[in-house]
Amino acid sequence: MLYRKLIAPFTKAKRGTSICAEHLLQAALMGLAAVAAVQGDWFTTDAAGQSSAQAQSLPVFEVDHTWPKLPPQWKLGEVSHINADSQGNVYLLHRPRTLKDPDFAHAAPPVLVFDPDGNVLRAWGGDGAGYEWPQREHGIYIDPKGYVWISGNSCPSRLVPGLPRVKPVTDDQLLKFTSDGRFVMQIGHSNQSKGNADTENLHRPSDAHYYAPTNEIFISDGYGNHRVVVLDADNGAFKRMWGAFGNRPQGDDNCDIVAKDDGSFLGPAQFNIVHSVRVSNDGMVYVGDRENRRVQSFTVGGAFVKQLRQSGGPFAASLAFSPDAEQTFLYVGNSNTIAVVNRRSLEIIGTVKPPGSIGGGHMIGADPKGNIYVASPARGVQKLAFKGMTTLH
Repeated sequence: MLYRKLIAPFTKAKRGTSICAEHLLQAALMGLAAVAAVQGDWFTTDAAGQSSAQAQSLPVFEVDHTWPKLPPQWKLGEVSHINADSQGNVYLLHRPRTLKDPDFAHAAPPVLVFDPDGNVLRAWGGDGAGYEWPQREHGIYIDPKGYVWISGNSCPSRLVPGLPRVKPVTDDQLLKFTSDGRFVMQIGHSNQSKGNADTENLHRPSDAHYYAPTNEIFISDGYGNHRVVVLDADNGAFKRMWGAFGNRPQGDDNCDIVAKDDGSFLGPAQFNIVHSVRVSNDGMVYVGDRENRRVQSFTVGGAFVKQLRQSGGPFAASLAFSPDAEQTFLYVGNSNTIAVVNRRSLEIIGTVKPPGSIGGGHMIGADPKGNIYVASPARGVQKLAFKGMTTLH
């Protein structure tokens, strides 16, 4: 597998301003002219012409086979996402409608909250008054204030046969709840997206992340659109948006998942399934561009900074930070493994795949103690317990 990291010039464009074609060309030339540092199967380029190869202290994990402790009367549908709050409680989001009869009669509520030991604290979610619950649950995120953000990615033409409880509507909304399931706010409405320029609706959004200094919620939007959208976290007011490389977001509205790799060094000029977004403590936005197999980083204003790209195979399905103050590691979930990335340099320095691991699954999350959680629609849920650090040379 070939991984490529691109460092682009740091632009001083105004917030939300696209990077011009000259900047992209310069970035490509810088990447091609850089000195290559090859370690095993990893290939990186650095615009400064310096290799970062050195001893690395890496996190060590093992599978916790005792987690979670699901009550025997409940059954889970496809597990879509999992994340932890600031107290270490873990929120699991699954898709009850994917259960068939007679299992559906025993379906757990869509949101299950576990304590750090895996015991169920509470469960909630589903259709209710005043909001449109997504038809196909996708993302769950708990902000530092304890609010829970939920998204969906349903698209009528991709309905799975034999699941009559899924309605043929498109999930174009993001929901905000309290930690015990009380409805707070809905942004956008089902079946109402007008495309990438729409400032009122989303289009099958995948993930969200809160940035406290500006009180903003960053949304990866997503399966239908090709953009990052930034909104006021209190009232949902639109603030700004951008596409890959900081470009104006464009692209087809297609229910099907279609890879469109153009074979270029940079990759396509637009996102293709913006599947995950995380905002670091120091104000860097990391975007998992899944079908383009790359992670791109931006300033909170939307100026493109760096890129890590794989030339083949699954990459950048989901993102999570290590819990230290510097957020040293960016964990990048893939289908079979979880890559350990140096967050600042965007270089891969290791992988997480202990014995018995189900891989990177669909989405990953991390808790304040450094444990990683994996959500897989096909294989369920798993906790990878953090066991400390080791140094590799």
